[in-house]
Amino acid sequence: MQTTQLAIYFDMSHYKFFDFNLILYYKGGIMIEFDERANKAVNMLQQSGFEAFFVGGCVRDGLMSKELHDFDITTNALPKQICDVFKGFETIEVGIEFGTVVVIVDGLSIEITTYRKESEYLDNRHPSMLTFSTSLDADLSRRDFTINALAYNKQCGIVDHFGGLDDIKNKKIKCVGNPDERFKEDALRILRALRFASVLGFEIDDETKNAMQKNKALLKNISGERIFEELCKMIVGKNIKDVLINYVDVLAVVIPELLPMKNFDQKNIWHIYDVLTHTAVAVSSAKEDCIIRIALLFHDIGKPKSFFTDEKGVGHFYGHPKISKQIAEKNLTKLKVSNKIKNHILLLVENHDITMNVDEISIKKLLSKFGEQVFDELVEIHRCDLLAQNPKFHYLLKNYDQIEKLKRLIIAENQCYLSKDLKISGTDIKKLGLNGKEVGKALELCLRNVIENKLKNEKEDLILYVKNNIKNIQNFCREKDE
Repeated sequence: MQTTQLAIYFDMSHYKFFDFNLILYYKGGIMIEFDERANKAVNMLQQSGFEAFFVGGCVRDGLMSKELHDFDITTNALPKQICDVFKGFETIEVGIEFGTVVVIVDGLSIEITTYRKESEYLDNRHPSMLTFSTSLDADLSRRDFTINALAYNKQCGIVDHFGGLDDIKNKKIKCVGNPDERFKEDALRILRALRFASVLGFEIDDETKNAMQKNKALLKNISGERIFEELCKMIVGKNIKDVLINYVDVLAVVIPELLPMKNFDQKNIWHIYDVLTHTAVAVSSAKEDCIIRIALLFHDIGKPKSFFTDEKGVGHFYGHPKISKQIAEKNLTKLKVSNKIKNHILLLVENHDITMNVDEISIKKLLSKFGEQVFDELVEIHRCDLLAQNPKFHYLLKNYDQIEKLKRLIIAENQCYLSKDLKISGTDIKKLGLNGKEVGKALELCLRNVIENKLKNEKEDLILYVKNNIKNIQNFCREKDE
């Protein structure tokens, strides 16, 4: 077995490039400090006579001094032998047919997988046959990108047969072996390449990039759930702006309406970017929250369909939030996003352009309508939308700081903006002779007047208000029923 030894890395300029906070020189090789519970799992396999290496993302991220959360181990032990080694530990055999056993070591979930070889892929996603191997080299050769085809243990140091260390140094994403074959095997790797470009800030190697373009139509064979999972990881990356702009034709295989946004001139003083670039800047300006960023991805996707120019040649997009919502709903449904997440995103898309004024009454009305979480998300979306517009209007950003300040004051003072916080209940209103829908209407009117500071949130005042408006409430509900 070939390993990368320290002699290759005596050049300290190379060492400094990585800025390894977690790397130490160790017995002639590189040592990565992993969680002791993960080290324990490797040691137990080795002490039982098996090979065991950390592999993939945890090695890559360890080399880049990133915080490690997930630990994958590869071994020549067969699944049953893995279970025998960890007898007495909780094990989850969720992927045992693929050679993967999840072992819980002192509360830490660790995926341990037998070395594998894979045969021909017939559906652009799954191998037609998977066989276990006794060779680490064979296992690494089946992996997607060189930066993920790295293995490590303390005895051997870094095992790097495909130039992964150099590609980390040069910030390159490159397929293992022939990229055309890798993408034909598993088309989801195309989106994984974009995800790593976004999250790591790496560039995609030209040969890999060309193969992505050549095989992008194969993404149609991938399940919506897997695509959305990759999209969520990709969109929170630090380099998402460049990915959206430079690879929109690839992403358009998944979301076709992205393509018309490219080079679409908005012809409006508020904008200096085409619709795609505006969207990319807005997305990248947002905090790393999947829901907010996906809402921003879709927020202006309806603009090309709603565009018209007035007699002065100024562009307008009346009604585009509604069209954007419709397009978002179609695509999120196709991607089989859960109703809860889908409806959350659609609410943000539909209301991304809603008026937000710097005054307590307006803020309380929005809090009443949307709740605190969605209100905060809409403020973030408004701010990012403005950041992606003409800088001459960025002075308006201070409005959102003031809106947030007022919201915090409203919350701190326990000001009433929800029906449940009224000092009058449905039971109190029923005692006044109202029933059914009339009770709900009475509460709605009480809340509106309290929010608008026309009525104090005191029980006596609220009861008197309802008494004085009983006939109006009854007439309103009767007319609505008719």
